[in-house]
Amino acid sequence: MELLYLAIGAIFVNNILLAQYLGNCPFCGVSKRLSTSVGMGVAVIFVCTLSSIFTWLVYHYILNPYDMEFIQTLAFILIIASLVQFVEIFMKKQSKGLYNALGIYLPLITTNCAVMGIALLNIKHEFNFFEMLIFSIASASGFALAIILFAGLRERLMISPVPRAMQGTAIALVTAGVMSLAFLGFRGMVQ
Repeated sequence: MELLYLAIGAIFVNNILLAQYLGNCPFCGVSKRLSTSVGMGVAVIFVCTLSSIFTWLVYHYILNPYDMEFIQTLAFILIIASLVQFVEIFMKKQSKGLYNALGIYLPLITTNCAVMGIALLNIKHEFNFFEMLIFSIASASGFALAIILFAGLRERLMISPVPRAMQGTAIALVTAGVMSLAFLGFRGMVQ
């Protein structure tokens, strides 16, 4: 039951995008069309899950036992960047369809601070392996949910009569703020 609360909390209550404000660059940049947002969301779920597993293992079996926690950030950056490059090369050779579907979004994930944030939060909260896995998948799913919902709203705003001064980035930021407030309503669900 606690794992269910952890998942619900990561998706809705402490959404990595709308409550913790990590990953806002792709949130605003990639969310103009629903199809690109779905691609980015799927890519983030895949990479967050894999990178969290590897960073958790490196922290618990290399950095922590040898008192090298001070290079945690550097090690995590190297792991995430290497993993994304490896996944890109592997997918290009083994699954051309999936590689073409993800396109440019896979390399962009290397610079997505939500991926690094999730890896660091796993260590900060001292999750065991299963808790880390649930939290990582749920947090990345919360990212995907937020970016897909935001893309749907932005597509709707493109055909709506928006005042000239509010068109473009201005209305996108106001919409993101309102979405953050809406997700704030979930705070009472899980304590």
